[in-house]
Amino acid sequence: MLHLTLLLLQLLVLSLSSADTSMYGEEPDSYGDDTAGYGPVFEEQPVDTIYPEESPEAKITMNCRARANPPATYKWRLDSSDIDLDSDNHYTLVGGNLVISSPIKNKHVGKYSCVASNNYGAVISQEASVQFGYLDFFSSEEREAVYVKEGQGAVLLCAPPPHYPAVLSFRWMLNEFPTFILLDKRRFVSQTTGNLYISKVDRSDSGNYSCFVSSPSISKSVFSKFIPLVPLAERPNRKYPADIKVKFPDTTALVGQTVTLECFALGNPIPEIRWRKLDGELPFNHEVSMAGAHLHLYNVQFEDAGTYKCEAINSKGKDYHTARVSVEAFPEWVEYINSTEQDISSDYTMSCMASGKPKPHVRWLKNGHVYDKKEMKFSGLTFDDSGMYQCIAENHHGVIYANAELRVIACAPTFEHNPVKRILGAKNGHVVIECRPKAAPKPIISWSKETELLSNSTRVFIWEDGSLEILNVTRADEGRYTCFAENDLGKANSTGSLSVTEATKITLAPSNADVTVGDSARMQCAASHDSSLDITFIWSLDGRVIDLHKDNQHFERAPNGSSNGELLIKNAQLKHAGRYTCTAQTPVDNVTSSAQLVVRGPPGPPAGVRETNKTDSAVMLQWSRGAGNHSPISKYTIQFRDSFSKDVWKDATTSPADVEGNAETATVVDLFPWTEYEFRVIATNTLGTGEPSSPSPKVTTLEAVPVVAPSDISGGGGTSRELTITWTPVQRKYYYGRNFGYIVAFKPYSGFEWRKVTVADPQVGRYVHKDSSIAPSTEFHVKVKAFNSKGEGPFSLTAVIYSAQDAPSEAPTSLEGRALSATEAIVWWRHIAQSNLDRYQVKYWRKQEDSEAGAQAVTVSGSENHTKLEGMKPDSYYFIEVRAYNAAGYGPPSPQFQIYTKKAPPSRPPKIIGKKLKGQLVNIAWEHVESLANESSIDGYKVLYRQQGHSTGMLYTTARRSIDLPMPTDGNYVVEVRAHSEGGDGAVAQIHITGGGVMAAKSLSLLFLLLVALLCLNL
Repeated sequence: MLHLTLLLLQLLVLSLSSADTSMYGEEPDSYGDDTAGYGPVFEEQPVDTIYPEESPEAKITMNCRARANPPATYKWRLDSSDIDLDSDNHYTLVGGNLVISSPIKNKHVGKYSCVASNNYGAVISQEASVQFGYLDFFSSEEREAVYVKEGQGAVLLCAPPPHYPAVLSFRWMLNEFPTFILLDKRRFVSQTTGNLYISKVDRSDSGNYSCFVSSPSISKSVFSKFIPLVPLAERPNRKYPADIKVKFPDTTALVGQTVTLECFALGNPIPEIRWRKLDGELPFNHEVSMAGAHLHLYNVQFEDAGTYKCEAINSKGKDYHTARVSVEAFPEWVEYINSTEQDISSDYTMSCMASGKPKPHVRWLKNGHVYDKKEMKFSGLTFDDSGMYQCIAENHHGVIYANAELRVIACAPTFEHNPVKRILGAKNGHVVIECRPKAAPKPIISWSKETELLSNSTRVFIWEDGSLEILNVTRADEGRYTCFAENDLGKANSTGSLSVTEATKITLAPSNADVTVGDSARMQCAASHDSSLDITFIWSLDGRVIDLHKDNQHFERAPNGSSNGELLIKNAQLKHAGRYTCTAQTPVDNVTSSAQLVVRGPPGPPAGVRETNKTDSAVMLQWSRGAGNHSPISKYTIQFRDSFSKDVWKDATTSPADVEGNAETATVVDLFPWTEYEFRVIATNTLGTGEPSSPSPKVTTLEAVPVVAPSDISGGGGTSRELTITWTPVQRKYYYGRNFGYIVAFKPYSGFEWRKVTVADPQVGRYVHKDSSIAPSTEFHVKVKAFNSKGEGPFSLTAVIYSAQDAPSEAPTSLEGRALSATEAIVWWRHIAQSNLDRYQVKYWRKQEDSEAGAQAVTVSGSENHTKLEGMKPDSYYFIEVRAYNAAGYGPPSPQFQIYTKKAPPSRPPKIIGKKLKGQLVNIAWEHVESLANESSIDGYKVLYRQQGHSTGMLYTTARRSIDLPMPTDGNYVVEVRAHSEGGDGAVAQIHITGGGVMAAKSLSLLFLLLVALLCLNL
């Protein structure tokens, strides 16, 4: 009875009380009944803008939009000073956007920010810069030609014109637009300087080059004046060691960025570019492109920092360059502020932390103005502390903003938006009834059930947040529960109810299972539950919920009724082993039961494969055994790949030959000395072979003396007084050590002492010994062997070769000839008496127009003494000379002989004027061709009569201006008529004959066609 009286008194006081806020001062009007009001929240902020100086659109728009209630008003700042829109007619405010019309470079460049405000406060946007972009034209001065010997490297300088921003892209044109050169391992364009690098110039590089520069920011391109590149012939080409000309600088990258390092070298042979990281392995996320000239580091992380090395290597030498990559970071929030409501007079701390490298400096703004507090700690909040707060973190890479509204509130308790709810509780379980009124300051909470006030006991607890918890729920706990809330400003209460349901129980629990990979397994699960509630079964594997829709290839729920949750595991894999938990869940409670699934299968990959000892032909390996997957490992297989096979893995020969399943070491034998290897280990059990281990760190076997000799020893020929020796170079894998080269030994057939010379280039297969005392065609015995830093290998088989012959010493005599036409001539001469010749060379050039250096030449066998000269110019004097030659060189030239070519043949074709049928003949007539003053006189006409599609036929010669030809019975024929002169055949005229008729090459009259038809019909 006393409890009931107290409850009634409390309800009476609550109904008569009124709110009193005078003790906290006056609450702002905006915090009254308008609960939907809030301060500005940016939806769009200005971004850095580059305005092209040549832009056809003479305006810049800086965007700014904020969500706010009431709507925000806007103003803008330039370099932290407010912009007066009235005093500068270039500025216009459109909504929140700032439009700059006809911008002026020295007036409108700077950093802009937008301020959005309403009566809840103000926020300032991130700063955005406005810059003017430009790309000037190249200088109009002519570029000097670049002369380079073939085989040497070349650098063509781009020297881009003044521009902003700094980022440009470069390409090079060859001879004309838009013919851009293709980049390969021999040619490279630096995207830093724009220069074009050619590692080894050859004859095909001749041409005019222009640097084509594009600015992606302003969509403009310009190109330089052409630079002539003139390769100079050099025979033989000299070899040059690798020489790095493009060197990447020390670089600072930001976390998450992509960095490209450039490295390119000149040299002959073309150098190979290799990349290394001196203080570790190259990052996983790297890529090498442009034939090795570019190293890309994607999504850079702090661990990618270090010293990077670029090596350029060819057979003549190597060069290297190192530079450091440092990694720093843009500011990033670790902890940031959020909008919040806080009770009047309460304590509150705003926490804001940022990471970055260098460490960011943190500062605060309130309503767009600098806030001089270092720590945002409030003791006893007042309404004046309400407003829009901004935390700003900044380092020299950038700045980030975190914005939040702090609203200080004071109100009597109210359950208007969050009344106490009706809830369900499972029998023997526990329930929590929440009581969350809106109130400031924090209210005092009490509870009653029906008319009984509740207090803490062994089953009932009232928590600090006001929630009521009841343990070991029974049917007697059902009923109405009321929460009472009271603070200095008033009181309120709200009533809910509790209904008790039957508890959910597992009636058929899953049991442990043991399967082999590929088999299926069933996990049973059934439960009883309150009939008024729906039940759901949820399965998890090692704590991770199984998505039956996404993982339907392996998991399936058995459709056996609502109280049965059996799980079918199909085609079980090793990853499906683990602890399976069945959760039977209703809206009120849940219960779980678990079982273990064992999946037996092939073993997992071994780990930690590493070298413990090595020789020149063997490597001892050690590893850690991987997962046996419930079946003992029976054996291991070791595989290797070397620097020659790239990505091809091969089974290794081991000692012992069979590596047992209990072993964790083995020795790989029969390896090549001084070769870089990687190894991996694969385990096998009775259920199959598992995945291979990760590759071991790269291992290079020790050096050894070479055992392979060069092959195909041959030679001979060459210049007089020379002995030329050739061989097939040894493959790289047989070098067996550093400083690999060849020792060439030779002696005359009758001699006893071998002469030896050293060839240091391992890729060279030729040596020329010059000695003025060597007689022509002397027999020599030759042999070659390899050597390296460890010693010398065996000699090859001895080969017999001969020294070079002497060049012919006689000149051909009795050189004569005559012109055959305007473009051809025939010449003949008397053989030289010497037998040491291979061929004759005939050179011919025009007397005045050409020089001997540009002469045309033909060669004929040494057994011939005449040849035809072709490709000559009409009506011209030609000088002709003949000389004999062999592999040792050319003999002296014959006395020069002159020939005058005929005038050119007629350039005009005959005009066909008549086509007549004469029984089985067709008569073709044409007008006489008049020769021009510079053309040969007409000697007659040639008529070629051929079937269409064929190049040959019957050729007739006539001095008349017509000819009778046999009429074909079927098929299509062509008649070609041309004038003939001593200068050759003139231009051709054609007429077509079709199956008993005639058709001109151009067109035939209708009357003539009718006549032909009548003749064919014998009418």
